[in-house]
Amino acid sequence: MSATVAERVTTPRKTETRPRSRYLLWTVIAAVLIVALTYVLPPFRNYQLATVGAYLCVTAGLTVLTGLNGQLSLGHGALMATGAYTVAMVQEQLSGRGQWTLLVSVIAAILVTTVAGGIVGLAAARLRGPYLAGLTLAVAVVVPAITSTFDKTFNSDQGLSVYVDPPPLALGATFPYERWQAWLSWAGALLTMLVLATLVRGRFGRSLRAVRDDEAAARIAGVSVARTQVLAFVVSAACAGLGGALFAVLAQSVSPGAFPLSLSLFLVMAIVIGGLGSLAGAVWGAVLLVALPALTHSVTDSINVSPAVAQRLEGNLPLALFGITLVVVMLAAPGGIASLKPTYRRRKA
Repeated sequence: MSATVAERVTTPRKTETRPRSRYLLWTVIAAVLIVALTYVLPPFRNYQLATVGAYLCVTAGLTVLTGLNGQLSLGHGALMATGAYTVAMVQEQLSGRGQWTLLVSVIAAILVTTVAGGIVGLAAARLRGPYLAGLTLAVAVVVPAITSTFDKTFNSDQGLSVYVDPPPLALGATFPYERWQAWLSWAGALLTMLVLATLVRGRFGRSLRAVRDDEAAARIAGVSVARTQVLAFVVSAACAGLGGALFAVLAQSVSPGAFPLSLSLFLVMAIVIGGLGSLAGAVWGAVLLVALPALTHSVTDSINVSPAVAQRLEGNLPLALFGITLVVVMLAAPGGIASLKPTYRRRKA
Protein backbone atom coordinates (compact mmCIF):
# COMPACT_ATOMS: atom_id res chain seq x y z
CA MET A 1 0.00 0.00 0.00
CA SER A 2 2.75 2.43 0.99
CA ALA A 3 4.69 1.75 -2.22
CA THR A 4 1.60 2.56 -4.24
CA VAL A 5 1.04 5.84 -2.43
CA ALA A 6 4.73 6.76 -2.67
CA GLU A 7 4.68 6.14 -6.39
CA ARG A 8 1.49 8.17 -6.69
CA VAL A 9 3.00 11.14 -4.81
CA THR A 10 6.45 11.24 -6.38
CA THR A 11 5.81 10.06 -9.94
CA PRO A 12 4.40 12.68 -12.29
CA ARG A 13 1.52 11.58 -14.47
CA LYS A 14 1.71 11.79 -18.22
CA THR A 15 -0.77 14.71 -18.23
CA GLU A 16 1.42 16.64 -15.78
CA THR A 17 4.33 16.62 -18.20
CA ARG A 18 2.30 18.66 -20.62
CA PRO A 19 3.02 22.38 -20.67
CA ARG A 20 1.15 24.38 -18.04
CA SER A 21 0.39 26.86 -20.83
CA ARG A 22 -2.64 24.66 -21.63
CA TYR A 23 -4.40 25.99 -18.51
CA LEU A 24 -3.50 29.56 -19.49
CA LEU A 25 -4.94 28.99 -22.96
CA TRP A 26 -8.23 27.70 -21.50
CA THR A 27 -8.34 30.68 -19.14
CA VAL A 28 -7.95 33.13 -22.02
CA ILE A 29 -10.66 31.34 -24.02
CA ALA A 30 -13.02 31.42 -21.01
CA ALA A 31 -12.29 35.12 -20.47
CA VAL A 32 -13.14 35.91 -24.10
CA LEU A 33 -16.40 33.95 -23.84
CA ILE A 34 -17.38 35.71 -20.60
CA VAL A 35 -16.70 39.15 -22.07
CA ALA A 36 -18.72 38.29 -25.17
CA LEU A 37 -21.56 36.97 -22.98
CA THR A 38 -21.74 40.20 -20.97
CA TYR A 39 -22.49 42.12 -24.19
CA VAL A 40 -25.43 39.80 -24.96
CA LEU A 41 -27.08 39.45 -21.55
CA PRO A 42 -29.35 42.12 -19.98
CA PRO A 43 -28.11 43.94 -16.84
CA PHE A 44 -29.80 41.64 -14.30
CA ARG A 45 -28.40 38.50 -15.96
CA ASN A 46 -24.97 40.13 -15.96
CA TYR A 47 -25.36 40.63 -12.20
CA GLN A 48 -26.28 36.95 -11.81
CA LEU A 49 -23.27 36.02 -13.96
CA ALA A 50 -21.07 38.11 -11.66
CA THR A 51 -22.55 36.33 -8.63
CA VAL A 52 -21.72 32.95 -10.18
CA GLY A 53 -18.11 34.12 -10.53
CA ALA A 54 -17.95 35.15 -6.86
CA TYR A 55 -19.40 31.81 -5.73
CA LEU A 56 -17.01 29.94 -8.03
CA CYS A 57 -14.02 31.26 -6.06
CA VAL A 58 -15.50 29.70 -2.90
CA THR A 59 -16.71 26.39 -4.37
CA ALA A 60 -13.37 25.83 -6.13
CA GLY A 61 -11.47 26.33 -2.87
CA LEU A 62 -13.90 24.14 -0.96
CA THR A 63 -13.48 21.45 -3.61
CA VAL A 64 -9.74 21.39 -2.93
CA LEU A 65 -10.32 21.09 0.82
CA THR A 66 -13.21 18.64 0.92
CA GLY A 67 -13.08 16.84 -2.39
CA LEU A 68 -9.32 16.43 -2.79
CA ASN A 69 -8.12 16.44 0.82
CA GLY A 70 -11.13 14.90 2.58
CA GLN A 71 -11.61 17.63 5.22
CA LEU A 72 -15.22 18.63 5.80
CA SER A 73 -15.79 22.32 6.46
CA LEU A 74 -19.16 23.76 7.52
CA GLY A 75 -17.69 27.20 8.17
CA HIS A 76 -16.83 28.60 4.77
CA GLY A 77 -19.71 31.07 4.98
CA ALA A 78 -17.90 32.63 7.96
CA LEU A 79 -14.65 32.82 5.98
CA MET A 80 -16.56 34.59 3.21
CA ALA A 81 -17.87 37.04 5.83
CA THR A 82 -14.31 37.68 7.01
CA GLY A 83 -13.24 38.66 3.50
CA ALA A 84 -16.35 40.76 2.94
CA TYR A 85 -15.99 42.77 6.16
CA THR A 86 -12.28 43.33 5.48
CA VAL A 87 -13.09 44.81 2.07
CA ALA A 88 -15.75 47.07 3.57
CA MET A 89 -13.43 48.39 6.30
CA VAL A 90 -10.43 48.95 4.01
CA GLN A 91 -12.56 50.60 1.34
CA GLU A 92 -13.97 52.95 3.96
CA GLN A 93 -10.44 54.11 4.76
CA LEU A 94 -9.34 54.44 1.11
CA SER A 95 -12.56 55.65 -0.53
CA GLY A 96 -12.31 58.30 -3.25
CA ARG A 97 -8.64 57.68 -4.07
CA GLY A 98 -9.11 55.81 -7.35
CA GLN A 99 -9.71 52.36 -8.79
CA TRP A 100 -6.49 50.94 -7.31
CA THR A 101 -8.00 50.97 -3.82
CA LEU A 102 -10.31 48.08 -4.72
CA LEU A 103 -7.34 45.86 -5.59
CA VAL A 104 -5.67 46.75 -2.28
CA SER A 105 -8.87 45.98 -0.38
CA VAL A 106 -9.33 42.61 -2.08
CA ILE A 107 -5.70 41.64 -1.41
CA ALA A 108 -6.17 42.65 2.24
CA ALA A 109 -9.31 40.50 2.40
CA ILE A 110 -7.43 37.50 1.03
CA LEU A 111 -4.56 37.98 3.49
CA VAL A 112 -6.82 38.37 6.53
CA THR A 113 -8.92 35.35 5.56
CA THR A 114 -5.79 33.32 4.88
CA VAL A 115 -4.52 34.03 8.39
CA ALA A 116 -7.92 33.11 9.83
CA GLY A 117 -7.99 29.94 7.74
CA GLY A 118 -4.48 29.02 8.88
CA ILE A 119 -5.53 29.30 12.54
CA VAL A 120 -8.62 27.15 11.94
CA GLY A 121 -6.54 24.75 9.82
CA LEU A 122 -4.02 24.21 12.64
CA ALA A 123 -6.85 23.08 14.90
CA ALA A 124 -8.58 21.15 12.11
CA ALA A 125 -5.42 19.12 11.40
CA ARG A 126 -5.81 17.52 14.84
CA LEU A 127 -9.47 16.61 14.39
CA ARG A 128 -11.37 14.11 12.30
CA GLY A 129 -14.95 13.40 11.26
CA PRO A 130 -17.67 14.87 13.48
CA TYR A 131 -15.13 16.75 15.65
CA LEU A 132 -13.85 18.63 12.59
CA ALA A 133 -17.41 19.31 11.42
CA GLY A 134 -18.24 20.63 14.90
CA LEU A 135 -15.23 22.97 14.92
CA THR A 136 -16.04 24.51 11.53
CA LEU A 137 -19.71 24.72 12.48
CA ALA A 138 -18.73 26.74 15.54
CA VAL A 139 -16.77 29.12 13.30
CA ALA A 140 -19.84 29.58 11.11
CA VAL A 141 -21.90 30.53 14.17
CA VAL A 142 -19.33 32.66 16.01
CA VAL A 143 -18.23 35.04 13.22
CA PRO A 144 -21.72 36.49 12.45
CA ALA A 145 -22.34 36.72 16.22
CA ILE A 146 -19.15 38.79 16.64
CA THR A 147 -20.20 41.22 13.90
CA SER A 148 -23.61 41.62 15.56
CA THR A 149 -22.07 42.23 18.99
CA PHE A 150 -19.51 44.96 18.26
CA ASP A 151 -21.71 47.84 17.12
CA LYS A 152 -19.02 50.53 16.78
CA THR A 153 -16.81 48.42 14.53
CA PHE A 154 -19.26 46.38 12.44
CA ASN A 155 -22.48 48.46 12.83
CA SER A 156 -24.36 45.47 14.27
CA ASP A 157 -27.11 43.91 12.12
CA GLN A 158 -27.24 46.93 9.78
CA GLY A 159 -23.76 46.09 8.56
CA LEU A 160 -21.34 48.25 6.57
CA SER A 161 -21.56 49.89 3.17
CA VAL A 162 -18.92 49.05 0.58
CA TYR A 163 -17.93 52.08 -1.49
CA VAL A 164 -16.96 51.06 -5.03
CA ASP A 165 -15.81 53.48 -7.72
CA PRO A 166 -17.74 53.54 -11.02
CA PRO A 167 -16.22 51.82 -14.08
CA PRO A 168 -13.11 53.52 -15.50
CA LEU A 169 -13.88 56.41 -17.84
CA ALA A 170 -11.70 54.72 -20.48
CA LEU A 171 -14.56 52.23 -20.98
CA GLY A 172 -17.00 55.04 -21.76
CA ALA A 173 -19.22 57.33 -19.73
CA THR A 174 -22.28 55.06 -20.15
CA PHE A 175 -20.56 51.70 -19.58
CA PRO A 176 -23.08 49.41 -17.81
CA TYR A 177 -22.18 48.93 -14.15
CA GLU A 178 -23.41 45.31 -14.09
CA ARG A 179 -21.07 44.45 -16.97
CA TRP A 180 -18.17 45.96 -15.04
CA GLN A 181 -19.15 43.88 -12.00
CA ALA A 182 -19.17 40.71 -14.13
CA TRP A 183 -15.72 41.50 -15.46
CA LEU A 184 -14.33 42.09 -11.96
CA SER A 185 -15.93 38.96 -10.55
CA TRP A 186 -14.84 36.64 -13.34
CA ALA A 187 -11.32 38.05 -13.35
CA GLY A 188 -11.05 36.77 -9.80
CA ALA A 189 -12.82 33.49 -10.60
CA LEU A 190 -10.67 32.65 -13.62
CA LEU A 191 -7.47 33.54 -11.77
CA THR A 192 -8.60 31.25 -8.94
CA MET A 193 -9.34 28.39 -11.32
CA LEU A 194 -5.98 28.84 -13.09
CA VAL A 195 -4.01 28.76 -9.83
CA LEU A 196 -5.95 25.81 -8.38
CA ALA A 197 -5.79 23.78 -11.61
CA THR A 198 -2.01 24.22 -11.63
CA LEU A 199 -1.71 23.35 -7.94
CA VAL A 200 -3.84 20.19 -7.95
CA ARG A 201 -2.04 18.79 -11.00
CA GLY A 202 1.32 19.11 -9.29
CA ARG A 203 3.01 17.55 -6.26
CA PHE A 204 0.71 19.45 -3.90
CA GLY A 205 -2.32 17.87 -5.53
CA ARG A 206 -0.82 14.39 -5.31
CA SER A 207 -0.12 14.95 -1.60
CA LEU A 208 -3.72 16.08 -1.09
CA ARG A 209 -5.13 12.95 -2.69
CA ALA A 210 -2.65 10.66 -0.90
CA VAL A 211 -3.67 12.07 2.51
CA ARG A 212 -7.34 11.77 1.60
CA ASP A 213 -7.02 8.14 0.49
CA ASP A 214 -4.85 6.79 3.32
CA GLU A 215 -3.16 9.00 5.92
CA ALA A 216 -0.97 6.21 7.34
CA ALA A 217 0.31 5.19 3.91
CA ALA A 218 0.90 8.82 2.93
CA ARG A 219 2.91 9.36 6.13
CA ILE A 220 5.04 6.29 5.36
CA ALA A 221 5.58 7.61 1.84
CA GLY A 222 7.08 10.80 3.26
CA VAL A 223 4.09 13.12 3.06
CA SER A 224 3.61 15.45 6.02
CA VAL A 225 -0.07 14.85 6.72
CA ALA A 226 -0.56 17.75 9.14
CA ARG A 227 1.24 20.27 6.91
CA THR A 228 -0.73 19.13 3.86
CA GLN A 229 -4.03 19.48 5.72
CA VAL A 230 -3.15 22.95 7.03
CA LEU A 231 -2.03 24.09 3.55
CA ALA A 232 -5.27 22.77 2.08
CA PHE A 233 -7.24 24.81 4.61
CA VAL A 234 -5.12 27.91 3.94
CA VAL A 235 -5.60 27.67 0.16
CA SER A 236 -9.32 27.06 0.58
CA ALA A 237 -9.66 29.98 3.03
CA ALA A 238 -7.87 32.34 0.64
CA CYS A 239 -10.36 31.40 -2.08
CA ALA A 240 -13.27 31.94 0.34
CA GLY A 241 -11.86 35.35 1.27
CA LEU A 242 -11.67 36.35 -2.38
CA GLY A 243 -15.22 35.11 -2.97
CA GLY A 244 -16.52 36.99 0.07
CA ALA A 245 -14.75 40.17 -1.03
CA LEU A 246 -16.28 39.95 -4.51
CA PHE A 247 -19.66 39.18 -2.97
CA ALA A 248 -19.46 42.39 -0.89
CA VAL A 249 -18.37 44.43 -3.92
CA LEU A 250 -21.36 43.14 -5.92
CA ALA A 251 -23.86 43.87 -3.13
CA GLN A 252 -22.02 47.09 -2.09
CA SER A 253 -22.84 46.23 1.49
CA VAL A 254 -22.09 43.55 4.05
CA SER A 255 -24.13 42.44 7.06
CA PRO A 256 -24.38 39.32 9.27
CA GLY A 257 -27.63 38.33 7.55
CA ALA A 258 -25.79 37.89 4.23
CA PHE A 259 -23.69 35.03 5.67
CA PRO A 260 -26.03 32.77 7.65
CA LEU A 261 -25.26 29.21 8.67
CA SER A 262 -27.40 27.96 5.79
CA LEU A 263 -24.91 29.52 3.33
CA SER A 264 -22.19 27.15 4.55
CA LEU A 265 -24.58 24.20 4.11
CA PHE A 266 -25.48 25.39 0.60
CA LEU A 267 -21.78 25.58 -0.32
CA VAL A 268 -21.15 21.98 0.78
CA MET A 269 -24.26 20.68 -0.98
CA ALA A 270 -23.35 22.62 -4.13
CA ILE A 271 -19.93 21.00 -4.51
CA VAL A 272 -21.41 17.55 -3.80
CA ILE A 273 -24.13 18.03 -6.43
CA GLY A 274 -21.64 19.53 -8.90
CA GLY A 275 -19.09 16.79 -8.43
CA LEU A 276 -16.88 16.36 -5.36
CA GLY A 277 -13.18 16.52 -6.13
CA SER A 278 -13.53 18.12 -9.55
CA LEU A 279 -13.00 21.79 -10.43
CA ALA A 280 -15.60 21.33 -13.16
CA GLY A 281 -17.99 20.28 -10.39
CA ALA A 282 -17.18 23.55 -8.61
CA VAL A 283 -18.43 25.42 -11.69
CA TRP A 284 -21.71 23.48 -11.61
CA GLY A 285 -22.02 24.14 -7.89
CA ALA A 286 -21.58 27.90 -8.35
CA VAL A 287 -24.24 27.93 -11.06
CA LEU A 288 -26.67 26.03 -8.81
CA LEU A 289 -26.09 28.48 -5.94
CA VAL A 290 -27.49 31.24 -8.14
CA ALA A 291 -30.02 29.28 -10.21
CA LEU A 292 -31.91 27.41 -7.47
CA PRO A 293 -32.77 30.49 -5.32
CA ALA A 294 -33.85 32.29 -8.51
CA LEU A 295 -36.06 29.30 -9.37
CA THR A 296 -37.54 29.45 -5.85
CA HIS A 297 -38.37 33.12 -6.34
CA SER A 298 -40.08 32.30 -9.65
CA VAL A 299 -42.13 29.54 -7.98
CA THR A 300 -43.35 31.81 -5.16
CA ASP A 301 -44.25 34.49 -7.71
CA SER A 302 -46.28 32.01 -9.77
CA ILE A 303 -48.52 30.88 -6.88
CA ASN A 304 -51.16 33.06 -5.26
CA VAL A 305 -50.17 33.38 -1.59
CA SER A 306 -49.95 36.24 0.88
CA PRO A 307 -46.70 38.26 1.06
CA ALA A 308 -45.94 36.81 4.52
CA VAL A 309 -46.31 33.23 3.27
CA ALA A 310 -44.26 34.04 0.16
CA GLN A 311 -41.49 35.43 2.37
CA ARG A 312 -41.44 32.26 4.50
CA LEU A 313 -41.40 30.11 1.37
CA GLU A 314 -38.47 32.03 -0.11
CA GLY A 315 -36.62 31.53 3.18
CA ASN A 316 -37.18 27.76 3.37
CA LEU A 317 -37.71 26.54 -0.18
CA PRO A 318 -34.08 26.97 -1.36
CA LEU A 319 -32.81 24.54 1.31
CA ALA A 320 -35.57 22.03 0.47
CA LEU A 321 -34.87 22.44 -3.25
CA PHE A 322 -31.16 21.87 -2.68
CA GLY A 323 -31.96 18.75 -0.65
CA ILE A 324 -34.24 17.32 -3.32
CA THR A 325 -31.68 18.10 -6.03
CA LEU A 326 -28.96 16.44 -3.95
CA VAL A 327 -30.99 13.24 -3.56
CA VAL A 328 -31.96 13.11 -7.25
CA VAL A 329 -28.41 13.77 -8.49
CA MET A 330 -26.89 11.23 -6.09
CA LEU A 331 -29.33 8.58 -7.31
CA ALA A 332 -28.73 9.36 -10.98
CA ALA A 333 -25.03 10.20 -10.83
CA PRO A 334 -23.19 9.50 -7.53
CA GLY A 335 -20.17 11.38 -8.85
CA GLY A 336 -22.16 14.57 -9.34
CA ILE A 337 -23.17 16.50 -12.45
CA ALA A 338 -19.56 16.79 -13.62
CA SER A 339 -19.31 13.00 -13.83
CA LEU A 340 -22.03 12.90 -16.48
CA LYS A 341 -20.36 12.59 -19.84
CA PRO A 342 -22.06 12.13 -23.20
CA THR A 343 -21.60 8.70 -24.70
CA TYR A 344 -21.27 8.16 -28.39
CA ARG A 345 -21.94 4.93 -30.15
CA ARG A 346 -19.62 4.05 -32.91
CA ARG A 347 -21.35 3.31 -36.11
CA LYS A 348 -20.41 0.10 -37.69
CA ALA A 349 -18.83 0.53 -41.06
